[in-house]
Amino acid sequence: MARGPLLSLILILAACGGGGAAVTIPGLTVPAPLAVPPGAFVNWENLGVHPVDVTPDGTTLLVCNTPDHRLELFDLSAGLPLALGSVPVGLDPVSVRARSNTEAWVVNHISDSVSVVDLRTQRVRATLRTLDEPADVVFAGSGRAFVSCSQANTVLVFDADDLTAAARTVAIDAEDPRALAVSADGGTVYAAVFESGNGSTALGGGVDAGGIVTLAFPPNVVSDPVGPHGGVNPPPNDGAAFDPPLRAGNPAPPAVGLIVKKDAAGAWRDDTGADWGDFVGGARAARSGRVPGWDLPDRDLAVIDAGTLTVTYVCRCMNMCMALAVHPQSGNVTLVGTDGTNEVRYEPVLSGRFLRVLLADIDPTGSVAPGIVDLNPHLDYTSASVPQAERDRSLGDPRGIVWNAHGTRAFVTGMGSNNVAVLDAQHRRIDRIEVGEGPTGIVLSPDGARAYVLNRFAGSISVLDVQGLTEIARIDLFDPTPQVIRRGRRHLYGTHETSGLGQAACASCHVDARTDRLAWDLGDPAGPVEPMDQNCLTALLAQCEDFHPMKGPMLTQTLQDIIGKEPFHWRGDRAGIEEFNGAFVSLMGDDVGLTPAQMQEFEDFLETIHFPPNPFRELDNSLPTRLQLDGHLSPGRFGAAGEPMPDGNPVAGLQLYRGASLDGGVPGFQCVSCHTLPTGLGPDVELGIGAPMPSPVGPNGERHHSLVSVDGSTNVSLKIPQLRGLYERVGYEASRPDRSRSGFGFLHDGSVDSIARFVAEPVFSVGSRQEIADLVAFLLCLSGSDLPRGSQANPLELPGPFSRDTHAAIGRQVTFGSSGDDALLAQLVALAAAGAGDLIVKGGGQGWFYDAGADHFLSDRNGETATRAALRASAAAGNELTYTLVPGGTGYRLGIDRDADGFGDMTEAEFGTDAADAADFPR
Repeated sequence: MARGPLLSLILILAACGGGGAAVTIPGLTVPAPLAVPPGAFVNWENLGVHPVDVTPDGTTLLVCNTPDHRLELFDLSAGLPLALGSVPVGLDPVSVRARSNTEAWVVNHISDSVSVVDLRTQRVRATLRTLDEPADVVFAGSGRAFVSCSQANTVLVFDADDLTAAARTVAIDAEDPRALAVSADGGTVYAAVFESGNGSTALGGGVDAGGIVTLAFPPNVVSDPVGPHGGVNPPPNDGAAFDPPLRAGNPAPPAVGLIVKKDAAGAWRDDTGADWGDFVGGARAARSGRVPGWDLPDRDLAVIDAGTLTVTYVCRCMNMCMALAVHPQSGNVTLVGTDGTNEVRYEPVLSGRFLRVLLADIDPTGSVAPGIVDLNPHLDYTSASVPQAERDRSLGDPRGIVWNAHGTRAFVTGMGSNNVAVLDAQHRRIDRIEVGEGPTGIVLSPDGARAYVLNRFAGSISVLDVQGLTEIARIDLFDPTPQVIRRGRRHLYGTHETSGLGQAACASCHVDARTDRLAWDLGDPAGPVEPMDQNCLTALLAQCEDFHPMKGPMLTQTLQDIIGKEPFHWRGDRAGIEEFNGAFVSLMGDDVGLTPAQMQEFEDFLETIHFPPNPFRELDNSLPTRLQLDGHLSPGRFGAAGEPMPDGNPVAGLQLYRGASLDGGVPGFQCVSCHTLPTGLGPDVELGIGAPMPSPVGPNGERHHSLVSVDGSTNVSLKIPQLRGLYERVGYEASRPDRSRSGFGFLHDGSVDSIARFVAEPVFSVGSRQEIADLVAFLLCLSGSDLPRGSQANPLELPGPFSRDTHAAIGRQVTFGSSGDDALLAQLVALAAAGAGDLIVKGGGQGWFYDAGADHFLSDRNGETATRAALRASAAAGNELTYTLVPGGTGYRLGIDRDADGFGDMTEAEFGTDAADAADFPR
């Protein structure tokens, strides 16, 4: 950046004899650099919902800089975007909308807040508290702002003209509403349901077959002799045979579950075409553990009346509903996302072809069934692989869509394929434009001549010529994302690099490093039996068995904080991440796997991913003593099934988990004896004569957390799974016909519908419905650490591995203008002083960082400090200050030194150097 004449004079004087010492001229002294601590960066892997927008007059481009937790402003009046300024907002901003030419609303996913930004002064004038994990905002109706809260399955409705008014709540009866859009008349709001499901569910298949039976639910309906396959389990998938054929010499496969999917006619069919409807919701529903009339609505689009706030739904479009736009002429909703063919069994059959990238043309009145279009029409899915030139044509992981004003062109971003697909009015692909890595949001200029694309992974903006369908410029953003993340991300998301058809990647199922909420049967009838070479905790009771290649359905697991928690897979049949390399060929259809260096990049990237703050913890991260269990139903062990659960007490639940001898009633043997705290993983020790000994580390640094042989379901050998984030999998209920938002729940195959059902199993010695409620409440709160880790000296409560998760208060914000919540501020100060995080303050172009040891704030002007009282007193209308608790170690960078070069942001502004460039600083 060009420097001002004053700084040039300083540099000249320094060159003439400054000798490196500070140079003083009237009114200005080059300060000593700050002692900046090592830079920290917390990666929650949130990737944007609607991260770009343009003001109505077309003069200002708004961009969410998610990794830097800022809103970037660009002037468009000269043609190409020119930087105007940067406004600190909350943690992980994922959406921005211009309410007017002078006001924008920014949605902060981790902070659970909305920042209302005055574009004229470039300051946050108000912060609105939301429910958990807000995702998008739109304006509709009479002065209303609608904010989707994805984890809470809610849309909040704010009075945009009176920010002090309480928000109204609109419940969305579907999982994870995110992207929003508005009808042309402003009377209807549309919400895309991110984890909507695809009408598939799991049938139980093994609880009464072999091993030590511990589970009573679900019944083994797959082996039922009156079933479609006469009780043959697993049933052949190719007439009377298996495709691929069974491997000679293998033992008989275990009895396992089966995935069925509801077809267009309402029949529940498996991959052979057999109809299981009588057992899913018909007269024989009890044989699968369900009630007659049970159904799975598979709601993809919520249609909200902006006036009455009533909600209707459109169903049966796809699994992951990622982005949407309203067609400007027809008024139809165009929804883009992905769908998995998870009802199809076996990895060799699915290889390369397990995913479709889809568009749904939706008449929101419901009078016409949605029209579904494959956005990769050049693929016929008859082969797992096509030439690289064909792969490069594919669109993968669609995250943004926009129509031009006439409805003749639509533009869809492929986050995994690094391109933008161009569609005509009939949704046919007519071209593609290559852009930067990880394109997510896209917006058109009001005149339709330009499109602006946020390349999330590259940290840049692509400017597209809409008429010529070319990229004409690429503008870099300041992106503090560490290189370890930048290098490794492409191995998770890159569809052209890692799949045989170019449309899929690991992230197609592990969406945003999480899950697709589906189960898959990725066994291989022709595969070998693999030896059980892991740590079997129950070896003295019953040996763990070798791993049969036909393992049955398995839920997609999260990739959050998995490194160091080895072995992998539900069965623990992968010693470390390196053993997944073959899946790039066998499952993804690619020509070759990753190189050892690339696998290391992948592992290093995965190691950075954190769990977000737990929404059920108290602000100080402690367990509450009362938690409402809205939506959780009684499993029927005490009282009738399907009744609402009473409120639970997580503190009491922790006591039961640690000290009630619930597991089989064996004295001293607790839940925690297997599921160690704070993660729930099995202990990483070897049992034998004498004290438990830590397991040796494997050749690639992998750990050896325990397996057990008493699963009692479909596989004898099973890894003791971690229990963090269980609240993300709530939604399947078998005891009521109308309450399921998901077809998969808990256990390795998703066949157990609820947490309450699992902890009420007969093997667990719970004494009342209240104890079930307390255990459910505790398990909902389990992620968040601050739990007792046990002791190496106590073999019945051994220490578990540390958890890479986030304190409940991280991201919490409070803005002070003419008023503010001083009680909340006092809590945030106390938490910062206790080491829960760093407290920063932003406002009026300045920043501060709370130095807890000195009990004062350091300014972003080197050498300047402020007392807590003085800083608070300086806040006023027009000089608003926003306090935010950020992860420990990030406060210097986020609060006072954006580029971490030792010179505060205000110091750099006064010297004319760039606060977003560590190589440009006062000298």
